[in-house]
Amino acid sequence: MDVSCWDGTLSLNEFSRAARTFAEKWKIGNSAFPPWLWVNVPKRPFVASQQVDGFLSLENICLIRPSKVCGAEVSHLEEEETGFSEKEVAIDDATLVLSNHHEMHYYDFHIVYSASYRVPVLYFRGYYSDGCPLQLNEIEKDLPACSAKVLLESKWTFITQEEHPYLNRPWYKLHPCGTSEWMKLLFLGEAALAEKRVAIELYLVSWFSVVGQVIGLRIPIEMMNDRTN
Repeated sequence: MDVSCWDGTLSLNEFSRAARTFAEKWKIGNSAFPPWLWVNVPKRPFVASQQVDGFLSLENICLIRPSKVCGAEVSHLEEEETGFSEKEVAIDDATLVLSNHHEMHYYDFHIVYSASYRVPVLYFRGYYSDGCPLQLNEIEKDLPACSAKVLLESKWTFITQEEHPYLNRPWYKLHPCGTSEWMKLLFLGEAALAEKRVAIELYLVSWFSVVGQVIGLRIPIEMMNDRTN
């Protein structure tokens, strides 16, 4: 696809292709971390039969909140081997921080296609080990400092709460408004522009390289390599 004619959006079929590429690259580039899984959902009447309807899921990710050690604020942990149960999965060490009560927070992340905006949307929910949901003010404390600042300035335009499109339960999401515009700009600035094409299969990799930083999930640079199988 010629990038000059592209509006920064995806069709549902393109989303499905990009999602599978993203999951494969994540598994290769983040072999120590849990994989993103594709979740099939029942066909809806308005979806063409040749299109796959579903979303990507990364669940039971464990985050620990900030605390003070020896009078100094701790913002991250040094990299070390840690034992976890099946529901206590380690993630990027830069996102792991201690809390006053050493209370671990768990997060589920879903990447869902928005038919309205024609872009991927990141849905997420946080909860304590007993399953009790985290409120937004608790989630704020787990976000990177830059994200917490944006949230403070634009609370309900940056992160909104609404019913999950497939699970019929309230989840938080990063609002997709403007995604297509900055995605086009992102692709315009990439080396692939030398060929004046849009590598649709790499859409989610590029998208998550930006969105993931908002919630503290970073991807290795190797995932951006078009040669990664």
